[in-house]
Amino acid sequence: MPRRLSRDPWPAIALIVVAVVLALMSRSWQTESDRNTANVEPSRTAASTSPSTSISTPTPRADTLVEGIAGRPLYLNPLLAQFSPADRDLTTLLFSGLTKPGEHGEILPDLAERWEVSGDGKEYTFFLRQQVRWHDGTLFTADDVSATIKLLQDPAFPGVPALAAFWRKVAVVPVDASTVRFVLPEPYAPFPQAASIGILQGRTWAAVQGKSLADSGLNDSPLGTGPYKLKDVGEDQLILEANADYYGQRPKIGEITVRFYPDTQSLAAALRRGEVMAAARLQPEDLATLKGSPEVAQYRGPLASYLLIFVNTRLPYFQDRGTRQALLYALDRQGIVDRIAGGAGTVLDSPILPYSWAYDGQVKQYGRDPEQAKSLLDKAGWKPGSDGVRARDEVKLQFTLLTNDDPLRVKLAEEISRQWATVGVKADVQAVGITGLMRDYLQPRRFDAVLFGWSNLGSDPDPYELWHSSQASADGGNYASVVNPSMDELLEDARHTSDRSERVRLYARFQELFAEQVPALLLYEPWYTYAVRSEVGGIRPVALADPSDRFRYVSEWTVVSGR
Repeated sequence: MPRRLSRDPWPAIALIVVAVVLALMSRSWQTESDRNTANVEPSRTAASTSPSTSISTPTPRADTLVEGIAGRPLYLNPLLAQFSPADRDLTTLLFSGLTKPGEHGEILPDLAERWEVSGDGKEYTFFLRQQVRWHDGTLFTADDVSATIKLLQDPAFPGVPALAAFWRKVAVVPVDASTVRFVLPEPYAPFPQAASIGILQGRTWAAVQGKSLADSGLNDSPLGTGPYKLKDVGEDQLILEANADYYGQRPKIGEITVRFYPDTQSLAAALRRGEVMAAARLQPEDLATLKGSPEVAQYRGPLASYLLIFVNTRLPYFQDRGTRQALLYALDRQGIVDRIAGGAGTVLDSPILPYSWAYDGQVKQYGRDPEQAKSLLDKAGWKPGSDGVRARDEVKLQFTLLTNDDPLRVKLAEEISRQWATVGVKADVQAVGITGLMRDYLQPRRFDAVLFGWSNLGSDPDPYELWHSSQASADGGNYASVVNPSMDELLEDARHTSDRSERVRLYARFQELFAEQVPALLLYEPWYTYAVRSEVGGIRPVALADPSDRFRYVSEWTVVSGR
């Protein structure tokens, strides 16, 4: 990047802490959640390169999209972009991976034309597109892929530890200029999803080692193969221009000006004024201020994440399946979405999302049924007390419902507590900071129940980390401490076979068991909202793994001046 932008290392955007767009392998293959992990963004020193001059706020050309972002970029480098939503937005425009996510959970070719899997499922051979050019006009080859992975594997890699741990288990072998092979320690069907990480130009980064990756001035001068390339940078914005050599569908919009704002409120105000044409990741209260603006449309689509309640199945309260089922029957989840979440969500009955190829549409559904909830609690021995709280063996069905201190989460928790009270369950709501929630409660499993959001589930449906018994340790994501040998076997088999039809069968059985056991209480899948002014056309509200994935369809967008 020609000139370094001043920036706040943690933009004020709720619920996004670390986004790793890859599936999970054993304890070290992690996913994004709204947990605050021990990861801290790498230190950053001033870049030495500044070949371009600062720009003010020129009048955009007629075919320019002006996009607003809350926060500022840290690293325009796909290997370090997990620390900042702004970085993920920009690197999606600038860089490409071997693969990319599709609309229905499928993984599509990108820099690779196709790939083959060995019979034992341990080797993936990718055949690269011919004549793909970097933004400087040089050819893309298998050596670029190898160099990128070696940076990730460097012992001093300063990015997300789970990302490095993932790739250190993988051997990368350039077969020839247009073929690269990955050798895995064990079969792993979701591997093509991991291959969607952006590729760096090998010769440019050849002299950079892991320990200096974060401080390199190359992070400020991105050179990719994506649909747009960097044109110029100023104090509060940067300009991207369409890549004339792009191998995919050529963008219809000639330039994208990206302007940075300190928070989502400022961004929403800029959208109302017409200072920007589009804005993502706005909060519900920001979106409410835009409803009276006829020139602003709000596109909604499902985001690959879900809100759920982890119950600690190690506690006597929640060891009984009937009690867990009763807690779910007692909730009016659709009403919660409509009244508390502003209608921006889809009620879930499966841990595999509805638009995924692995989703089972016949899975058991838990509609609101207070009488059924009471009956199940009676059968489990929880008898109504004089104070309205049920008890069993002189122990009341009373526990703490934790959540983070986001206002929306607190409102949701309070409504859930109110609905449970109608069937004799007392849940005391307690809100804590997200760091403390992770460190003091979730990771050590010191909680009764937690209202939590698990984000960026990725395109592949593999739910291993959340529900396999091996992940019930402090480093794993099985916070409910689920131990079910049948579920374990299904999850293992599904990630070890590349046969999609077989994976569909295995995941259907897993969903059936999940619905029977209710190891956690699924609430809803949130929607993302992309607010755009009337000048912008061609937007398709599709399912996204991360809001940044909206730019995977940017080549279809148009800008009509004066519309």
